[in-house]
Amino acid sequence: MNVERFLALAGKYSAQERLDALKLVGAEHLISSNMHQLSGGETQRVLLARALLHRPDVLVLDEPAQGVDVQGQIDLYELIDTLRHRFNCAVFMVSHDLHLVMAKSDNVICLHHHICCQGTPQTVSRHPSYVALFGSATQETLAFYQHQHVHHHHDLAGDPVEGSASQCSHHKHGHSHHD
Repeated sequence: MNVERFLALAGKYSAQERLDALKLVGAEHLISSNMHQLSGGETQRVLLARALLHRPDVLVLDEPAQGVDVQGQIDLYELIDTLRHRFNCAVFMVSHDLHLVMAKSDNVICLHHHICCQGTPQTVSRHPSYVALFGSATQETLAFYQHQHVHHHHDLAGDPVEGSASQCSHHKHGHSHHD
């Protein structure tokens, strides 16, 4: 099944509406591609496009970056943040990608068999229950970033690759990552 047919199954939307949805997520070039041959990031973008056809008030995402490489995860979370502002919709997301989610969340609920803590990312990252599960917010093991730049890539340590950024301003908060 190709992407165009997959989107057609979402309801009675015109070919232009389906193409516009793909454009919103940067995946218009995939319209004729086989769904089974897409990468993880491409699949997630197509799934987002399909959801956007319905113009949701709430976008519910369960592990949206699963099967996506690190740079693709960063790009995907940036896209989700852009879409939530553009469509003025709430995003309810379940994810284990703490270092990326915390950078783009307004509110976090930490679950471990029950609600351990909740609040802003800054409040949750300092909460004793969170620290007991994932480590202190002062550890420099991993960092999440609030990106304020365009078009650059990171090395495995998370640092911008030399010569690939025109501007790069990172706000780092170290904490442990849980898979």
